[in-house]
Amino acid sequence: MKPRKLLGYSDAPYSISLMKLIETQSKPTIVKWCVDYSELFYLPVWQKHAPDDQRPVLALEAARKWLAKEVKCQDVRNAAWDSHLAAKDAISSPAAEAAARAIANAALTVHVATHSIRMAYYGAAAVAYDKAGCLASQEALDALAEDEFKRLSEALLAVSVENEPNPAEHKWSDMNNIKRMP
Repeated sequence: MKPRKLLGYSDAPYSISLMKLIETQSKPTIVKWCVDYSELFYLPVWQKHAPDDQRPVLALEAARKWLAKEVKCQDVRNAAWDSHLAAKDAISSPAAEAAARAIANAALTVHVATHSIRMAYYGAAAVAYDKAGCLASQEALDALAEDEFKRLSEALLAVSVENEPNPAEHKWSDMNNIKRMP
């Protein structure tokens, strides 16, 4: 069976909790959280499998430059697209593919804050496949994904701004298709 590209479920309490926390934060706070988290947890997975491919690194650097007002959103989008292309080139490694997609979505949060939850789903896959392999049972992968969502929530809570005045807009409707199958 082919491994799922995303792990986690949009109707799971851990996912709903993270989405509610994301909704309280501004775009710059969300972008910084996504970039910092990706750099710490998803980039090492990518570099373990594709140490010579710098496209995901460049996507994170572009997002940091956007935060510093050194580049425009389109520059970040281009770099994120290159990270998606790196993921396509890494299809033989589900962990690396998911890590590059998580990083791309972290950078794309500059464009639309909803990409932050996509980062979480791809990131959960990257971490789970890196730890357990893509042949692990679905139950084992689901448990690792849930753990990753909890770590993501803790990390966002640690940097969140209480009563942030300008929370980013979110449209979670495109995440409704990531539900448990009966």
